[in-house]
Amino acid sequence: MHTVKNLALGLLAAAAVATASDVEQLKKDNFDEFVKANDIVLAEFFAPWCGHCKALAPEYEEAATSLKEKNIKLVKVDCTEEADLCQQYGVEGYPTLKVFRGADNISPYKGQRKAAAITSYMIKQSLPSVSLLTKDTVEDFKKADKVVIVAFFDATDKASNETFSAVADKLRDNYPFGASNDAALAEAEGVSFPSVVVYKEFDEGKSVFSEKFTAEAIEKFAKTAATPLIGEVGPETYSDYMAAGIPLAYIFAETAEERKEISDAIKPIAEAHRGVINFATIDAKAFGAHAGNLNLKADQFPAFAIQEIAKNQKFPFDQEKKITHDSIKEFVDEFVAGKVEPSIKSEPIPETQEGPVTIVVAKNYNDIVLDDTKDVLIEFYAPWCGHCKALAPKYDELAALYAKSEFKDKVVIAKVDATLNDVPDEIQGFPTIKMYPAGAKDKAITYSGSRTIEDLIEFIAENGKYKASVSESEAETEAEEASAAPAATETATEAAEGAKDTEEAAHDEL
Repeated sequence: MHTVKNLALGLLAAAAVATASDVEQLKKDNFDEFVKANDIVLAEFFAPWCGHCKALAPEYEEAATSLKEKNIKLVKVDCTEEADLCQQYGVEGYPTLKVFRGADNISPYKGQRKAAAITSYMIKQSLPSVSLLTKDTVEDFKKADKVVIVAFFDATDKASNETFSAVADKLRDNYPFGASNDAALAEAEGVSFPSVVVYKEFDEGKSVFSEKFTAEAIEKFAKTAATPLIGEVGPETYSDYMAAGIPLAYIFAETAEERKEISDAIKPIAEAHRGVINFATIDAKAFGAHAGNLNLKADQFPAFAIQEIAKNQKFPFDQEKKITHDSIKEFVDEFVAGKVEPSIKSEPIPETQEGPVTIVVAKNYNDIVLDDTKDVLIEFYAPWCGHCKALAPKYDELAALYAKSEFKDKVVIAKVDATLNDVPDEIQGFPTIKMYPAGAKDKAITYSGSRTIEDLIEFIAENGKYKASVSESEAETEAEEASAAPAATETATEAAEGAKDTEEAAHDEL
């Protein structure tokens, strides 16, 4: 009996260890008190049924454990139980992550949803925007992350101090920033006052800026130096490349050896265009489907393409040609000179528009969406997207209401398959819904509310030129009543991170 009792106690202890969590779940009655009591807190607002939340959970737990010793707290809030609290902090989709420095200083989490990325991001957030360094602390600071940025300037040089601090405040989410006014330390690091040094774990390991201190010049230098000469596109880097604001040249190959061989061959080209074009390899076995998004054949590798991110234009290199230093140099030089025409992928223009929703393709996009006489609400969707399928009947109903109304010639409800048609808009997730008002086509407004017919009508009335509002009295409304929860979107990056349902698993994208 004594043995059985000990065994039972042992099993209970093991269960307690197994369920122990370094993520604290908070409720409305203790949330404010908790964030006020801690210098910095990362909060996840989630719903138990959310697939993306389930995919994040183990990564979030791992990050919480890693950050525990640094006294950086990770917490979570179940929005199905704490709806008022989630509404208080503007939660519109799941999961939503926010960084709290007290109850009033709140900023959105902008990192990737992987344990290492969360840990790195929160360490940066916990530091002052600029850490003051000495000869005793500089070596440890250099190892704080894959990229750190350090300025060396005289203590009396207030202008350089203020300029560097402004850059650090702006980019603190991206890199740790440090500064020193120790002349001996600057000399030991091989620089003079004033200078900025980017220390990195790749390429040459160190880049130095010693030109005139302006915020614009330092920011451009930092972003360029902090990007690998030839990096790698993957779930954890894709959004950074998209946010860089300059064209991205993709090198598709199926093996690591082949990616290295091509990278070595075109390294001088990447060096010549550093800061103008980013170059990166991509694993064609894991992410070969992404080649189709660049208007390449997704089954013929190696391959090369350039994406002009700002305009969402694609420039695929002829896949029948061999990828060599000379062939790629000629292609890249002509691209930079504006001599390469973008490739435009488009479905055929529909012979007739069937159904209440106007079908848009790349070839008629400007004619319909940018028609300056009409308010156009357009949904950018993907066929594999479950949220898009759920929206479809309500969106059809919305279009039918406007088609029967006095605004039928002034308001267009449209949709475009953004996987089969090149569109000029930057689409981060599906579905994305935007309003292009008549007379102000350069001022598109992205919809972020709940996907109910009532809310969509209100959005059109508030943001369109014609203030067009219609009645739902003829419509079936049970779908809208069932959708009080914040809208969610499915992003290509999340799909690559594993946050996909069974149907989406076949969509192998970044």
